[in-house]
Amino acid sequence: MRRTLKLGAAAVALAVFVTGCGSEDDGKSSSEVDVKQSEDCQTRTKEARDAGELTEVSLQLQWVSQAQFAGYYAAVAECYFVDEGLDVNIIEGGVDIVPQDVLASGDVDYAISWVPKVLGSIEQGAGITNVAQIFERSATTQISFKDKDITTPADLKNKNVGSWGFGNEWELFAGMQDAGVGVDDINLVQQAFDMNAFLAGDIDAAQAMTYNEYAQVLETKNPDTGELYQPEDLNVINWNDVGTAMLQDAIWATTEKLSDPAYEEQTVSFIKASIKGWAFVRDNPEEAATIVAESGSELGQSHQLWMANEVNKLIWPSTNGVGTIDEEAWAQTVDIALNTKNETGATIITEAPPESAYTNEYVEQALAELEDEGVDTIGADYAPIDVTLKEGGK
Repeated sequence: MRRTLKLGAAAVALAVFVTGCGSEDDGKSSSEVDVKQSEDCQTRTKEARDAGELTEVSLQLQWVSQAQFAGYYAAVAECYFVDEGLDVNIIEGGVDIVPQDVLASGDVDYAISWVPKVLGSIEQGAGITNVAQIFERSATTQISFKDKDITTPADLKNKNVGSWGFGNEWELFAGMQDAGVGVDDINLVQQAFDMNAFLAGDIDAAQAMTYNEYAQVLETKNPDTGELYQPEDLNVINWNDVGTAMLQDAIWATTEKLSDPAYEEQTVSFIKASIKGWAFVRDNPEEAATIVAESGSELGQSHQLWMANEVNKLIWPSTNGVGTIDEEAWAQTVDIALNTKNETGATIITEAPPESAYTNEYVEQALAELEDEGVDTIGADYAPIDVTLKEGGK
């Protein structure tokens, strides 16, 4: 089933994140993702639709079809949303999509977006609320080849440092700021949405998501060896280790509608099915990667599996149950948003966000129901799998 939606307006530039992990500009719609279901799930979905038992719900992603969003695809493919009485349409993002604006304008029911960029939108008047913080850890890194001898933010001084810009630079700048390195102390290079400049040697330290651009390097042949690059060829600055990580993918809902009991109930159901989807990805990464690959994604199978495995690491094990918003992590994100300046001297926000910016009320209800159903929402025994990347991510 495919539907066309009229979607919303542009966000403030500080709130925009344009990367291989999530990219937006003016709120226009891309296409609905065609997630394949098993024959049994297709039958159940059709029967429930025909009986009028499903509420149609739309979810706006922040980027194109890829395993970054595998949990939502799995929830469709495995009928977890249908089990909760929901008929969910997943809408791809793209270079011209601002998920939080699409949501704030009332054109979709929920959206996936990073916390920092939404904080900027909230300050500009967007009435939306973080109802489930799916990614507990940041995936943003700065990578370099070993011969550059860049292992800490302090080592970035006087180097050619790549950044996508458009809001993706805040963890980098916060890490540099803490190390006493100013923006004027580096040669800031506008990084394209690939790793070509890094591989060509034009960038000493490049931005890379653990689940995407980092893998792109490892899918490339080293001209000196004729073999694919290996992790030991690279140094990685991980902002989780440095202490300047910011919260990323979260489920956002419309604040005003959360006063409606029907929307509140729907939100609990949506979060519950989504978490079940992510538990499926944790336990079945290969199958989850296939579900995403068959949805029309342009990325190859080995790249999708790498991505599913790396995204699992951002979620599992979960400290307090998937989706729970940790107060310390939230406070750190807000502090960086308030106090870190970019190359223009601007910050993401100028004042603390309102209390309505996040709530654990609905995710706690969803987690309680999942616990009663025997679903593991902590994943204490989680262990990632070994993934062998192929050239080009095939």
